[in-house]
Amino acid sequence: MMAPLWSDYMIWLLVVALWGWGLILRRSPQVREQWIQIFQSRIAMVSAIILLAYASVALLDSVRFDTAQKGQITLLDMAFESIATQSERTYSAPFADREYNQSLVTRDNGDVEQQYLPLKWVQAEVSIGWATLQVLLSAALLTALLVGLHLAWRARVHKLGLAEYGRNVWRDQTRLPWRTAYVTVLLMLFVWGWLGYLSQFYHVLGTDKVGQDVLYTAIKSIRTGVLIGVLTTLVMLPLALFLGISAGLFKGWVDDAIQYLYTTLNSIPGVLLIAAAVLVMQTILNNNPQWFGSTEERADLRLLFLVFILGMTSWTGLCRLLRAETLKLSQVDFVTSARAFGVSRLTIIVRHIMPNVMHIVLIAVVLDFSGLVLAEAVLSYVGVGVDPTTHSWGNMINQARLEMAREPMVWWSLFSAFVFMFLLVLAANLFSDRVQKVLDPRTQTR
Repeated sequence: MMAPLWSDYMIWLLVVALWGWGLILRRSPQVREQWIQIFQSRIAMVSAIILLAYASVALLDSVRFDTAQKGQITLLDMAFESIATQSERTYSAPFADREYNQSLVTRDNGDVEQQYLPLKWVQAEVSIGWATLQVLLSAALLTALLVGLHLAWRARVHKLGLAEYGRNVWRDQTRLPWRTAYVTVLLMLFVWGWLGYLSQFYHVLGTDKVGQDVLYTAIKSIRTGVLIGVLTTLVMLPLALFLGISAGLFKGWVDDAIQYLYTTLNSIPGVLLIAAAVLVMQTILNNNPQWFGSTEERADLRLLFLVFILGMTSWTGLCRLLRAETLKLSQVDFVTSARAFGVSRLTIIVRHIMPNVMHIVLIAVVLDFSGLVLAEAVLSYVGVGVDPTTHSWGNMINQARLEMAREPMVWWSLFSAFVFMFLLVLAANLFSDRVQKVLDPRTQTR
């Protein structure tokens, strides 16, 4: 039986809203042309595929069920069931077959000695090279099937033969870089397949202090990073749009009050303001345990509170940009003419102001995404982020702070969190650069 959390509802509601928004924008030839220009860049195409892979993992981790044997699990838990349930006793290095620390063992004759105990869930007899070859062949076959279906669809759209359109793609003579996209899909399927298949026989990225597989923890942390980056935008956007456009259009005391509000917020150090709000939130949750019936619900409610706090403290930059753009738009001819004909200000905002500031909104949203992902990691590192029971890269880094100082050093938790977070933030930044280059009118003019 499904038992979704509040964050699950929000992320799926956002997916439906984005799908509907995309269908509406598709009707505009100008908007379609802009998005085609965005994906004409090979870097943007690769970045979009990586972001789509992260989003898919987050969505799989947001479909959960209640089971009698294992409690509440998600589709992602089912896909990685082998590493989700097979925990070791303590630390183990990547691809190791024995524990990382020596343990005291008592022999039958009473002698005590230190030994590296073997791991319970590792099958060292499985060849890594042979397994890699199997995954590569499987990824190639699956990619060939997907590419064939996509080529058939695109050839039909362009009214060309399948062989002719395939040659155009191979020679990179299509408008969009489909050849680059196909290679990226092959590499993504190979990497995910390699990690998933070998994780059945090895701890690919080692285990942590309590024996939990680090690969599983890093993959489960994707949902937290994506939620922080995406849902915070839902909180930030309405406030920034309403206050920014109101300040630029109404002017006078309204403009002064809004400027005073975001100037005051900007004068307070962001980390201190967020930390204070999170500490207040923790006190409220501790004093009201009746709000939640399980540890998962409490952690989810704390995550939503953190999203709300980050949204309420990060709207000021976009609000300032929208105010400046609205001040400029309020002086152009079509807005002046609308006022002269007695058109209401609400109609002016909906029909004239909003469509002409959406490029700024989109650029700001994409640029802020990576910053919010990093903000969660920093806040969890200093202890004022998500709940300690929640899988997140910040909690992994916080745990690695002590592991890096021990002897022998445990480095794979920090490495895993860094790699997964680095790929997400890098893809978001590269994609945002392309979006800004295409949608920013000043860049178009230059």
